[in-house]
Amino acid sequence: MSEFSTIESKIQSWEAAAQTVATWQNAGLSVVFTNGCFDILHYGHIHYLAAARDLGDKLVVGLNSAGSVRRLKGPTRPINDEATRTHLMAALAFVDVVVLFEEDTPLELIRQIQPDILVKGGDWTPDQIVGSADVLARGGKVLSLAFIDGYSTTNIEKKIKAS
Repeated sequence: MSEFSTIESKIQSWEAAAQTVATWQNAGLSVVFTNGCFDILHYGHIHYLAAARDLGDKLVVGLNSAGSVRRLKGPTRPINDEATRTHLMAALAFVDVVVLFEEDTPLELIRQIQPDILVKGGDWTPDQIVGSADVLARGGKVLSLAFIDGYSTTNIEKKIKAS
């Protein structure tokens, strides 16, 4: 199998991801879920995703679709298209599955995947994290990880526009 086909195999439909997660959980592995736009991949993203993966055995990333990003971030976003964002995310060694979602929040995806651990960045408290009630009701954990100051796609976009 080529490296590209390995990357492609990490990009899964909701149904395939749910089956993959169930297989891992049946094998006794813990599954971490996080989500985001991950528009221009930067050090803050890498640090955050690596820390999320360290919390469990497998990491599933819910990736906002282009339409979802536009609704959340405005008409100039996303900067990178879905194919670029999904493949960059899947190319990361510590990301095990990438799943696109069209909705503004990943609530239904979280309900389908049923992760053991739900994680978001430090600007969210655990009680504000979408899907936290579902994960906690199944005995899972919900955590908020610290951000690395100064790193954001919005800041990168502003810097590019200013130059």
